[in-house]
Amino acid sequence: HVQLVESGGGSVRSGGSLRLSCAASGGVLNSNCMAWFRQAAGKEREVVANMHTGGSRSYVPYYHDSVKGRFTFSQDNANNTVYLTMNRLKPEDTAMYYCASGPKTFCSGGVCRCPRTPDTYDYWGQGTQVTVS
Repeated sequence: HVQLVESGGGSVRSGGSLRLSCAASGGVLNSNCMAWFRQAAGKEREVVANMHTGGSRSYVPYYHDSVKGRFTFSQDNANNTVYLTMNRLKPEDTAMYYCASGPKTFCSGGVCRCPRTPDTYDYWGQGTQVTVS
């Protein structure tokens, strides 16, 4: 039984930092795509970052252009948890943040990537709110 539980959201001032956690059960960190999505009020859900948890160098992590250099996606296999460390937060980062997992991947020419659309992920957490003022 797969379960994803996010935590770590909150309200911060612009320029501040937060670390979101996604505790995973059901073996999802063995070899799956994991992603962080966010959805701001009145907007569509968008991918923030994704990575493959299998440890293969064939997989290229992805970061949305708006968060490159500020956000870092990491995993802790011992604790079955993935993290999104968010630095230099901006008001436009305000959204509900969701952790997602799924087995689908795309490979071409020896390079593999995790998908970036919500409909390609099978499991979702309940979300955690991030508000930047």
